[in-house]
Amino acid sequence: MSEYILKMQDIVKEFPGVRALDGVDFKVKKGEIHGLVGENGAGKSTLMKILSGVYPYGTYEGKIIINEQKQKFTRTKDSENAGIGIIYQELTLVKQMNICENIYLGNEFNKAGIIDWNKAMDCTKRLLKEVGLTESPDTKIANLGIGKQQLVEIAKALSKDIKILILDEPTAALNEDDSENLLKIIKGLKERGISCIYISHKLKEVKSIADTITILRDGKTIDTYENDESVTEDKIITGMVGRELTQLFPRKEHNPKETVLEVKNFTVYNPEIPDRKVIDNVSFRARKGEILGIAGLMGSGRTELAMSLFGAYGIKKSGQILIDGKKTTIKGPRDSIQNGLCYLSEDRKKNGLVLMMDIKENITLASLDIISDFRGINENEEIKISNHYVDALNIRTPSIEQKVRNLSGGNQQKVVISKWLMAAPKVLILDEPTRGIDVGAKYEIYNIMNDLVDKGVSIIMISSELPEILGMSDRIMVMHEGKITAELDWKEADQEKVMYYATGGEDLDFISEHLT
Repeated sequence: MSEYILKMQDIVKEFPGVRALDGVDFKVKKGEIHGLVGENGAGKSTLMKILSGVYPYGTYEGKIIINEQKQKFTRTKDSENAGIGIIYQELTLVKQMNICENIYLGNEFNKAGIIDWNKAMDCTKRLLKEVGLTESPDTKIANLGIGKQQLVEIAKALSKDIKILILDEPTAALNEDDSENLLKIIKGLKERGISCIYISHKLKEVKSIADTITILRDGKTIDTYENDESVTEDKIITGMVGRELTQLFPRKEHNPKETVLEVKNFTVYNPEIPDRKVIDNVSFRARKGEILGIAGLMGSGRTELAMSLFGAYGIKKSGQILIDGKKTTIKGPRDSIQNGLCYLSEDRKKNGLVLMMDIKENITLASLDIISDFRGINENEEIKISNHYVDALNIRTPSIEQKVRNLSGGNQQKVVISKWLMAAPKVLILDEPTRGIDVGAKYEIYNIMNDLVDKGVSIIMISSELPEILGMSDRIMVMHEGKITAELDWKEADQEKVMYYATGGEDLDFISEHLT
């Protein structure tokens, strides 16, 4: 009997004009955690969609062998029946339903068309215990944090008697505690003999949890390593991008100039809970030609601050927003854009892009006045401008008429950045600018940020990744429960200091300065 539970041999998958997978070989041992890494567009998701039956047999070349038996999946149900479960980066739970209903959705216990909810509830209790959840099975998904929702997804997979569990960027939206808890659960699955395929851009996590690591690049298998001390993050990165990245964060010495954005005593209330403040008397300045980093834990108010400044969130706002020293009234995003304040959302697919539109339509969407007159849109100008940004930002695409839904995460992010560059921002707020993208694309986006700052743009960067905040910011503003608890120069900042203020510690010098 082979030690490998899964063999994918010489897998080839083509889309119009693109060979996404080019003879990929991928093998997973029984009861191991196998890390699968590569840049966006390397082919990881395509390979997993073939394995999970999303791309059925006949739409690709090559073989899938599970426990020495060749598989020909024509639908996702066939893959599940073979013992494969997949948890996507974007969770597939129905938030209006409870835990039990979600776990057995489509796999209900029924007899003569009647669902046995008592049996389902008993089985759910057992599954929740296995993944370390103490919630009742009838708890609504909407009442769970994202970390617990991930555990419900794992419980749902376990209900189907899986042998191989695929986890696609499982900790991308989790805080540090939830991430550690999830990794502990995955190690527990390994002890039970379940094989896990772990896809992540967080190489530190991959190094800490994987037994074996496979690198894909440009649709090909580059290498597979047993994870030991010789396999460093630098070695993995070199395999992923095909070159050495001498510095993960290309910090440049910036020369900040005059204040371009000033926020005074800004307070915002939650639109769903009108008596609750989400931003509490916040004051700060952002200067021309600098990167101002905003750090804080989930729920600290970072995104709410950015969205409310942009005019896309909050009620009962008070305080002042000054741009170039002039008091500015922002009632909505249109006012914000016209005043040179642009916001790149943390959720590019939901709030940053129109996925069914092509690249050129997305790039020009916020600046249609530039390319149109009373006769309509000047299509030649639209094509010219779009091609300019595709070239300038190195967006990898066969055509500007490619639908953005078909681009990798890093290239989608560059399209959103292009949209805001066309709007000629004075202040560009980047909310989680590198979330869910690979190290090579991250490096390119950091260089784009540096170029913008050199041209005098003020960048406000929100990030959950402390190394990113420390590696790219000129100044760091820390938030906790809707308030600013500290402002630090990058030279004096470290992870411990930022975390101290992010958990409620207060910078008395900073506070006294803003009270006077």
